[in-house]
Amino acid sequence: MIDLYTAATPNGWKISITLEELGLSYTVYPLSFSNQEQKAESYLKINPNGRIPAIVDRGNDDFAVFESGAILIYLAEKTGRLMPKNAKGRSQVIQWLMFQMAGIGPMMGQANVFLRYAPEKIPYAIDRYQREVRRLFEVLERQLDANEYIAGDEYSIADIAHWAWISGYEWSGVTLDGLPQLTRWMYGIGERPAVKRGRAVPPPGDVGDKDETTVETGQKILV
Repeated sequence: MIDLYTAATPNGWKISITLEELGLSYTVYPLSFSNQEQKAESYLKINPNGRIPAIVDRGNDDFAVFESGAILIYLAEKTGRLMPKNAKGRSQVIQWLMFQMAGIGPMMGQANVFLRYAPEKIPYAIDRYQREVRRLFEVLERQLDANEYIAGDEYSIADIAHWAWISGYEWSGVTLDGLPQLTRWMYGIGERPAVKRGRAVPPPGDVGDKDETTVETGQKILV
């Protein structure tokens, strides 16, 4: 059993989608940002950085893992799935996972902030981050022109990490126009049943309203 501390954000969806893809049973603890639950002392013992997501592996001496990329690697290695076992294939997946962690996530996040949440519109900042997001999308377009998935011929945690962010491209004010391979990939991943289930975790309105949500084989049971 995995305890998942999360919220309805791209980084949170990375983990719920992965857990669904792996068929692992997990208990969801939604954290309320408005109530600053991610800064509570009890949670800081799990994630010293006070951010989501984090997991506690009850089947491994209550081992806690924080940072979404680290969690993805941990779950892939724990199950032997969603990442090749050979050194080169594993390295390819980790390289593209780091591309998401260092590029796609931060740049889309900044584009979102300056476009949607900043108290005043700063055209230079909006344009800067949107242009960088588009450049990164074009890097992925070239990669997907030669490969079915982000890191090669196999679906992996690199695809899950990217999809959780790129599926919300419109929120960043960018488009997929002229990027047929990225578009093909995004809609294809989005049709996977486990992706649909994981993207719905936590359910709307569930943050801070329920004590926990136990998930087994894709079925959510409110406790």
